[in-house]
Amino acid sequence: MRCSKCNHNNPEGMSFCGRCGSVLVKRCTKCYAENSLESRFCGTCASPLSEVAAQPVFGSIKLSTAPPSVTALTGEGQTLQAERKTVTALFADLDGSTALIENLDPDDARALIDPALELMIDVVRRYDGYVVQSTGDGIFALFGAPIAHEDHPQRAVYAALEMQAALRKSAAKAKDENLKAVAARVGVNTGEVVVRTIQSGDHYEYTPVGLTAHLAARIQTVTPPGSVGLGETTRTLVEGFFELEPMGSYQLKGISEPVRIYKAVDLSSLRTRFQVATRRGLAQLVGRDSELSQLRAAFAETLRATGKIVSIVGEAGAGKSRLIYEFKAKLPDDCAVLETSSSLHIRASAFQPLVEILHERYHIEAADAASLRRQKLKDALTSLDPALSDALPYLFGLLGVQDIPDPLSHMDADIRRRRTFDALYCIFLRESLKQPLVIILEDLQWIDPDSNAFLNHLVENIAGVRILLLISSRPEYRHTWAGNYTQLRLAPLSSDNALELLTRIVGSAAELAPLKQLIVQRAEGNPLFIEEIVRSLLEQGTLARTTSARLDKPLLDIKVPHSIK
Repeated sequence: MRCSKCNHNNPEGMSFCGRCGSVLVKRCTKCYAENSLESRFCGTCASPLSEVAAQPVFGSIKLSTAPPSVTALTGEGQTLQAERKTVTALFADLDGSTALIENLDPDDARALIDPALELMIDVVRRYDGYVVQSTGDGIFALFGAPIAHEDHPQRAVYAALEMQAALRKSAAKAKDENLKAVAARVGVNTGEVVVRTIQSGDHYEYTPVGLTAHLAARIQTVTPPGSVGLGETTRTLVEGFFELEPMGSYQLKGISEPVRIYKAVDLSSLRTRFQVATRRGLAQLVGRDSELSQLRAAFAETLRATGKIVSIVGEAGAGKSRLIYEFKAKLPDDCAVLETSSSLHIRASAFQPLVEILHERYHIEAADAASLRRQKLKDALTSLDPALSDALPYLFGLLGVQDIPDPLSHMDADIRRRRTFDALYCIFLRESLKQPLVIILEDLQWIDPDSNAFLNHLVENIAGVRILLLISSRPEYRHTWAGNYTQLRLAPLSSDNALELLTRIVGSAAELAPLKQLIVQRAEGNPLFIEEIVRSLLEQGTLARTTSARLDKPLLDIKVPHSIK
């Protein structure tokens, strides 16, 4: 089975790549969505999953292997059947490049421009974007096609901000060395396009057609150098994940109506869709009474020092985080909760979820100097148990604040790793001796290999302690746990429960009944899709909210999104 990240060919039956540790998944050869290993049909487009597709490595202009939409070729140079997709387009252009290279030899101009272009292309690839075109002084990239990702707008903005941060760092270095520095404008826009694949020899070009890409290019032209400009649709899809500022309305070339543009300033403190939804306000939980009862029963067992592992498994939007939220709300005050989640955008960072747990538990701030972080951790562990001082060098290494010289620098890497695992386990054990301990790890489908290895270590040693390990994941996450382990699979809401949820959100007006049925049909029992579709209709002005929702357009004129993807 070939790994989609490093292309290593693994033996059949493997759950993780033997070279890079990534979770092995089946990629659909039609829409390129990720599916669990046991899946026979794609959960996105229902195509048969007859083989595991290797993720192609994209060049700056052309693909060296056929993109996933290609199923047959009728001859060289021919255009294949077009596909309609929702994508996010990114245009990045170096500011004032003509003036920068005006008096330069072509080779010197290339030496100035090429590093910046390579930097931007590398960032796009890091977030699974596809560079459609690399111009002389900029790039045009797509997110969401040919590789399908439900969070392609966020990926594009993450990439744009990282791109600008890297260019600023490069510019500062150039200034210190009295060299010319480059800056870029970046425009991002989300919408529907028609994409087509064109063969040229043994290469394939994957190109979008539609206003979405043109608008991203126009947005880039009015965005200040060093900044990231967003279109209105992108803004609605990423709001909450980033700090945004309105730039105003602009009359863009070729666009008849003024376009509202927003500036992406920085990341927000929110990382997950549930955190964003919580800030907006949550509807009442519906249809999960049985699962909530099972979680409470598992916690009751933990109080008897049995050690318990509960895994909540469900598709995106099924309500895993919401179920955990409701469970936490009823925990007693004398219970300690350590909570974190894995992120697709930081999965390359070893032990990142565990580092976040230590930071949160012991009030360690990212802005703290290394010496202060060491002191905070030392004080906390001394208070917990003075015997934990032996664990400090390993935890300092985990947090990246090692003493200088590092006493562990010559230790065998495998021994150091095992002792780091033991140090973390000892902390959790001591915490559980003071009070019952609930450890919550969400989104394990994105967990990094090192954190996953520690998780297996914790599972093997959880028996006989007052620890409830509560995890959530999508179905593709694989493990081999046994023993005191329970799995809760979150099925889609029934039609009755979906209608009940809609009634709690929009009210019970009789005129809304047909619309509710249409939303239930489109959302297919997914509670997040239900809430997001309603939010979309409110923003479109289709629904008007007073004390309850009111239909402001005839039902025949309403366009209900098929999903939030």
